[in-house]
Amino acid sequence: MQSPLINAKHWVFDLDNTLYPSRCNLFHQVDMRMRKFIAEHFKIGLDEAFKLQKRYFREYGTTLNGLMQVHGMAPEPFLDYVHDIDVSVIEPSPALDQALTKLAGRKMIYTNGSFAHAERITNRLGIRHHFDDIFDIIAADFQPKPDESAYHSLLSKYGIDPLETVMVEDVARNLEPAKRLGMATVLIHTGHRWSEDADGADYVDHRIEDLTIWLSALVEEKTDSIA
Repeated sequence: MQSPLINAKHWVFDLDNTLYPSRCNLFHQVDMRMRKFIAEHFKIGLDEAFKLQKRYFREYGTTLNGLMQVHGMAPEPFLDYVHDIDVSVIEPSPALDQALTKLAGRKMIYTNGSFAHAERITNRLGIRHHFDDIFDIIAADFQPKPDESAYHSLLSKYGIDPLETVMVEDVARNLEPAKRLGMATVLIHTGHRWSEDADGADYVDHRIEDLTIWLSALVEEKTDSIA
């Protein structure tokens, strides 16, 4: 039986560890640069910076949100610094490019990172041209996923009907508000704790191991049904 997902009018993709494999471990680079930025900004040691970084992440959803709310920090220098990473560890993906070419519907990226970070990664993958826009942390008024207000902003800005939308994520908790709003949800298991948090949860409709393999099979399924 053909999957009903193939008829979705809107596709909302997370960026990091979703559009590229988690084994690339880009977040380690970002994590280290966050630590260095905090250490240099506050003139403290790396260990103390690490504790502050993780405390703000736990309490405010993102480290940046904590820095902004507690210290009034301007976001742009932080975002530019932490995303100045080596993306060459990501291999271009002709297979994902082909699958996205065959996937009908409008495609968006929704990330807690920056627009520039998403552009660098999608250009490296060779898939930037498939996405109508990138809804980043600035567009979300610095309200990070899974803050539901940001999801409402996304839907409103682009005129998206959540009942006609699929959201793909590697962080389980980020799918809960999406499901509550009526989207179909797809969770990528990466082996990290945050992708395993939803085991048995009813807000995850589909669980997959690899986006490219799954998406390729999905679009081929539609091709076979038409032939």
